Amino acid sequence: MRSASGSGSRAETAAVNVAGLVQGIALVTFPAASTIFTAKSSYDLSSTQYGLMFVPQVITAVTAALLGAGLIGPGLASRLGERTVYLAGLVADLAAMLLLIVSWLVVHQHAAAYGLLLAATACLGAGFGLAVPALNTLTAAFHPQAVDRSVLVLNALLGLGTALAPVFVAIFVGLGFWTGLPILAAVLLVALLLVSLRLPLRPQAQPGGGAQPGGGAQPGGGAQPAAGPAAGPRLPAGLWLFGAFAVLYGFCETMNGNWSQLDITSLGVASSTAAIALTAFWAVVTAGRVLFAAIQRWLPSRATYHILPFLLAGAFLVIAVLPKHSPLASVGAFALAGLGCSALLPLTISIGQEKFPRSQVLVAGGVIACYQAGYGLAAFGVGPLVDAGVRLPVIFGFSAAVAAGMGLLSLAVAHRRPSPQSLHPRPSPPSQSSHPTPTSAT
Repeated sequence: MRSASGSGSRAETAAVNVAGLVQGIALVTFPAASTIFTAKSSYDLSSTQYGLMFVPQVITAVTAALLGAGLIGPGLASRLGERTVYLAGLVADLAAMLLLIVSWLVVHQHAAAYGLLLAATACLGAGFGLAVPALNTLTAAFHPQAVDRSVLVLNALLGLGTALAPVFVAIFVGLGFWTGLPILAAVLLVALLLVSLRLPLRPQAQPGGGAQPGGGAQPGGGAQPAAGPAAGPRLPAGLWLFGAFAVLYGFCETMNGNWSQLDITSLGVASSTAAIALTAFWAVVTAGRVLFAAIQRWLPSRATYHILPFLLAGAFLVIAVLPKHSPLASVGAFALAGLGCSALLPLTISIGQEKFPRSQVLVAGGVIACYQAGYGLAAFGVGPLVDAGVRLPVIFGFSAAVAAGMGLLSLAVAHRRPSPQSLHPRPSPPSQSSHPTPTSAT
């Protein structure tokens, strides 16, 4: 039965929303288990090996983002359809979880286990790059009269998944069975695949073909132009500012997402508390996006865009000077960092899409690819520094300068730009065969 509010059935809407939640859990499984990967009693990875583990994920995620935006050949959705892309993403996520489980079975064969971890993160990057854009397109098409709300709900669920992953790891570690998390994720993905295969997941094209779902007008009062891709893979002039901002943001977010637990445990705080701190970070990232979307009538999103980088810089300085054995301060510091990160990535894409209305798909793909590049810089660039003797608090202190630079850059990115109508970017309709923007870590 089709829902009254759009072209998707309740079962299709539920499947898409649950997929967002499960994708969030899968995405943070590896960072959430950072203390497992570096423990001498398990994988015994050095900081460099731990960081390099995410190289395949960055490569496959960037490739998927560029393919989805049509920057490398025609867009994937136009060739395969959103349903196929979405299902392929779930299969890649499932492969990542299975490879992680198998790696634990051969954990004492270091080379084999590490090779399996590299393959697992490669699959996870592909799964994220394929599934999340398709999910954004499907949820928008299923609710054409409530695009902003449906996309916000989906991304809130995805964020909830990222916050739950560290909690599950802490629970399963306490039970002496940390692999319970990838097993749980694998079971959920299998169930989701079985349900999704029975659903059509083919939203009806919107009348007129070129209209943006949900309508909407530009700040100047005119009709919003179509969001179709620009002719050819040519990027609009000026997009490099948005790309540079996304690189810096990716670095800052990943410093918190991938290195927080190792930083906290190095200060003598229990690994269970470190997991809570990571949960607090991702939970506040998600809550902040919902909050700033709700209050943009009173606090314009452009002001939010200028304020948050400096708030994040302050959080990094607090993290850099955390005293030893201070669990509450550690959790609070990373929660503050989550608030600083919260709305920056979706606003970067929203501002870019409104500045370049005829290249919205290219803007989204380009910004996400740059975000992944920044993710890579922090994910595998920090490891060699730590192994060379640089303490993580020192690196977090340096990250404050990166966040401050991002704040200065925000003045140029949003220069003379009105606040976007929506904090979350609006996906393009399926009739345009274009991918939307994954607005979470994430």
